[in-house]
Amino acid sequence: MQSVIAMTELNTTLSPQTTRPLVALYCGSRAGNNPIYLEKAIQLAEGLAQHGFGLVYGGASIGLMGQVADTMMQNGGEVVGVIPEFMLDYEIAHSDLTELHIVRNMHERKAMMAERASAFVALPGGLGTFEEILEIATWGQLNQHQKPMMLYNVNGFYDPMIQQLDVAVKEGFLPPQHRAKLIVCESSKDIYCAIQNLGHPEQFLA
Repeated sequence: MQSVIAMTELNTTLSPQTTRPLVALYCGSRAGNNPIYLEKAIQLAEGLAQHGFGLVYGGASIGLMGQVADTMMQNGGEVVGVIPEFMLDYEIAHSDLTELHIVRNMHERKAMMAERASAFVALPGGLGTFEEILEIATWGQLNQHQKPMMLYNVNGFYDPMIQQLDVAVKEGFLPPQHRAKLIVCESSKDIYCAIQNLGHPEQFLA
């Protein structure tokens, strides 16, 4: 199934193997200590596939990352993985994706994911997940894209980050209109509602 296994140059024009709008999922290379994180990640991936969306993610086969990719593929979805070459020593690249791109560094990974994605969702994760969703939110603030951006607040995981963003607004460092662009979703249904107009997949049910 995997269509790209060699080094992918960022500026190389490739023919996409996907036919669906892709949602970028930022999530952990670990599953977390509470089973609810894995449960909700699986449910989200199932729902996205059933609603006619595909997935672009970090390309690993471990943790929540690997599970959302497996679930999407098992439900007939399309998955694009993007993994930096050096990370092959840390994260095992997924061997059964629609596309797997091996890039030179994290900058190329993030740029390719941003280009291919029609929306961005952060599931629970660690430093990499925080950095990715906040960087894409910064790009939105700088008018580099106008795509939906969401925090999936499973089990209140993102409550402290949400509080910090609100403090930044209160203290005058973050304009409220830019804070509002980062949508807080308490359920997968909230996510489907936020992305329902992306390409109007035929399978989408409101």
